[in-house]
Amino acid sequence: MDLATFLSAVLMGVVEGVTEFLPISSTGHLILLGEAIGFQGPPGKAFEISIQLGAVLAVVWLFRQTLIEIATGMWKVGSRDFYYALNIALAFLPAMVMGALLYSTITQLLYTPFVVALALILGGVAIIAIEKLRPAPSIHSVPEMGPLAALLVGFGQALAMIPGTSRSGATIISALLVGVDRKVAAEFSFMLAIPTMLAATVFSLYKNRDVLDWSSVGQIAVGFVVTFAVALVVVRWLMAVIGRIGFVPFAWYRIVLGTAILLWLALS
Repeated sequence: MDLATFLSAVLMGVVEGVTEFLPISSTGHLILLGEAIGFQGPPGKAFEISIQLGAVLAVVWLFRQTLIEIATGMWKVGSRDFYYALNIALAFLPAMVMGALLYSTITQLLYTPFVVALALILGGVAIIAIEKLRPAPSIHSVPEMGPLAALLVGFGQALAMIPGTSRSGATIISALLVGVDRKVAAEFSFMLAIPTMLAATVFSLYKNRDVLDWSSVGQIAVGFVVTFAVALVVVRWLMAVIGRIGFVPFAWYRIVLGTAILLWLALS
């Protein structure tokens, strides 16, 4: 791995770590950065999807106590841990099914700067509208959500297969719409990322198993480590401030960035 490859992997890892859990679309940012620096990774977006594993493991580390409690307590039917695990499982289902059916089509047709820009703008407008019009929060913990609310959040997450939409943004918006308070919406989005992104990573590597080789491992490893370290900082920060600042600042960022991209595309 030469220096240019190393530095590009570091930069992509930083961007992934910063954007994965903010409602601003990590996939969209990676596509845009990749276009800007001429990034060359393994075939089939394997690098971009694999470094998401670093972000996932950052969440696993930060929420390790909660995960241990769920793993040991979910076997007791009717317990809070049981309902926590059930809600995560139900919310994961739509993305699992739609991802398996539409993965190839989406990666081939929609991974373009224009689609990213449009999704950024529309998602930003949606966040602002929902922050203003959403119902008063009535759900103050993940176990309180219930099966229907969890499934609705899961369908919201499935929409984030469109690059630029933002997986965290879609899940958080959906959660706010069903009455979940901001901090719990963010927590649920983080926890739902664990099975979703693990499955996406495994599925992507499997789909591209015939074209991957050992020369890609070092590049992926660098991106993975950088993403893990950066995501640790970002998730801690977001959980500390989200109840106070809300999601509107991220929405305006999306709109400004998406508009700038459209102008750049029109003038280039």
